[in-house]
Amino acid sequence: MKKVKNLLIAASVSFGLLVMPTGADAASYTVKSGETFWSIAQKHGTSVANLQIANNRSGIFLYAGETIKVPDAISTEDKKLMAKLVHAEAKGEPYAGKVAVATVILNRVDHSEFPDTIKEVIYERSGGYYAFSPVQNGTINEGYTSEDMKAVNEAIAFRGQGNGSIYFYNPETSSSEWILSREVTVTIGNHKFAK
Repeated sequence: MKKVKNLLIAASVSFGLLVMPTGADAASYTVKSGETFWSIAQKHGTSVANLQIANNRSGIFLYAGETIKVPDAISTEDKKLMAKLVHAEAKGEPYAGKVAVATVILNRVDHSEFPDTIKEVIYERSGGYYAFSPVQNGTINEGYTSEDMKAVNEAIAFRGQGNGSIYFYNPETSSSEWILSREVTVTIGNHKFAK
């Protein structure tokens, strides 16, 4: 289903057509004075790009009182789960590193080789091991801070606008030769992010 949806979006963009999400996929929202695509994206757990696509807009201007469509909302439960993983994986890392960890989760959801939901990505298993060590060792259950949630919201708001990282690792502690072979897209703090 995800591949079909992505093909429809790609075809719509290529041919200048607008495919407006309907039903549960989009909600109407009336813009308030001072709001921007960024603030609305953060409030509703979607990305700036998704808002612009859903509303056939490329600019940054919104007008108080206009009604727009808000697609692809991420549940509060999923955002909390992401924040817990961000806290466990990036505690002590710079804020940008926390945003990048959250972005990896979203990139995996959007990537054809990974599960289609946030929960499935975070709890994915292979060969008896979880994809993320905090799930394996239980530190994902230690909670999260407001900064962790802010990082999650920022990653959601800019979903799809990053450099495509689907992995991250600490080169000082990683023992996997395979992960070291991946193309590094950026280094933030103690983590390398890769494709």
